[in-house]
Amino acid sequence: MAAIARFHVLQQSYSVLKPSAISSKFPHQSYSSPFYCNPNSFRNNSRLRKLHLTPSLCANSSPPENSSSSGPSGSIVGDLLDYLNESWTQFHATAEAKRQLVAAGFHLLSENDEWDLKPGGRYFFTRNMSCLVAFAIGEKYSIGNGFHVIAAHTDSPCLKLKPKSALSKSNYLMVNVQTYGGGLWHTWFDRDLSVAGRVIVRGSDGSFLHKLVKVKRPLLRVPTLAIHLDHTVNKDGFKPNLETHLNPLLATKHDDASVDLKDKNNKDHHHPLLMQILSDELGCEIDEIANIELNICDTQPSCLGGANNEFIFSGRLDNLASSFCALKALVDSSGPKDLSDEHAIRMVALFDNEEVGSESMQGAGAPTMFQAMRRIIHCFSNQYVKEGIFERAIRQSFLVSADMAHGVHPNFMEKHEEHHRPELHKGLVIKHNANQRYATSGITAFLFKEVAKIHSLPTQDFVVRNDMGCGSTIGPILASGIGIRTVDCGIPQLSMHSVREICGKEDVDIAYNHFKAFYQTFSSVDRKLNVD
Repeated sequence: MAAIARFHVLQQSYSVLKPSAISSKFPHQSYSSPFYCNPNSFRNNSRLRKLHLTPSLCANSSPPENSSSSGPSGSIVGDLLDYLNESWTQFHATAEAKRQLVAAGFHLLSENDEWDLKPGGRYFFTRNMSCLVAFAIGEKYSIGNGFHVIAAHTDSPCLKLKPKSALSKSNYLMVNVQTYGGGLWHTWFDRDLSVAGRVIVRGSDGSFLHKLVKVKRPLLRVPTLAIHLDHTVNKDGFKPNLETHLNPLLATKHDDASVDLKDKNNKDHHHPLLMQILSDELGCEIDEIANIELNICDTQPSCLGGANNEFIFSGRLDNLASSFCALKALVDSSGPKDLSDEHAIRMVALFDNEEVGSESMQGAGAPTMFQAMRRIIHCFSNQYVKEGIFERAIRQSFLVSADMAHGVHPNFMEKHEEHHRPELHKGLVIKHNANQRYATSGITAFLFKEVAKIHSLPTQDFVVRNDMGCGSTIGPILASGIGIRTVDCGIPQLSMHSVREICGKEDVDIAYNHFKAFYQTFSSVDRKLNVD
């Protein structure tokens, strides 16, 4: 697969094969993703031709014009690969979600404006271009009815440029970075890296423009120290100093390669060469760039892998896989026929900053989702608000906190509790923790599993060992924030927080179908159980 990724990057002229074209040649395959290829290669090398028709190739890094297609077998895996390849940062993930919602007929709202909502309507808004809330209102909705929500997050552990990123050592131009979240930082060494994020650009009329940028070619690299200079590394372990050993190389310094900047701050803060590359990508002058907020990103495309193409190899699976499955489930369960008999409101909430605690205006610690719920209820109150209308709506609501789960590692099986070892391809993992690191209760687990049972979907359970610490999610934050019933679940994966993660292809489709079934079925399941 690495060879395919290099081929993708190096070729200058490409043609795109769509899944339908490949599936016609390989009818026994349930799905194959689009990929880039050089048509001349097929004529010149039959062996290369066979290699490039293997269906486990990388997905198209550019979003298709009509991205709603789920392939001939109903799989959403190809669409997920496109989403991952587009979404190098939390900003790009939100922008791509926005594009897909608009294409599906959802109406864009602004938190700054007054809302005018109607039963059967589909709406969404963004905050900071890294947080998004979308919702579809049932045709039979009345105030006091509940919200059925799936929440996930758009951020992933990564390296970010410091406000002053220009760094020079031993005649190398380097980039000064800070760590974001709890990444497996050793996996970032010797990778083909680049930058992506957002930029504030000065307009010709004195205004400021918010733009996203992505440099797709390999631009940076964090080299490891040769074993000849570190003889004990295999015995003592690789223990890099995150302040001094993790700064990527940008270029070698050349006295004649400097770029003259009129903006003294940018010249002092960032390498002129980096600013020139950004200006070329944005199509603006260097001095028009007022500020930058950039992540370091791995350039290798997301793709299928494994002998049977059963795995997804990608960065940022935690938690863009959950985000996309939730988004896709909402879109595909919110057509006019789907909402015609719905009494509740179906919602997706995608938050930023989960990897660092969620305590930000765009994180789950902010009241973004609950403020939206209040505003929705107010739109239908007709100036007359009954006693406890919001509180009663919350009592009837249900939240699915979707965040990737730890699949059992075949080389480290002892790290999992013996009777709770989630496997890839076996369905969503329900997360339990007696100390409330997860928000799942016996009631919420039962209801969510009952939805799966009705649709013949598999589920698994996870409990951390008593002698190990337990991670957490946005589930407890949202559940405790206003008292909404919550279940924590996730797609099982390996290599969580690595620069390159792995999950099962089948689990993506199971998660999508489970989330879609939740929207379509939960109302009927919930009314059968009365606890209080």
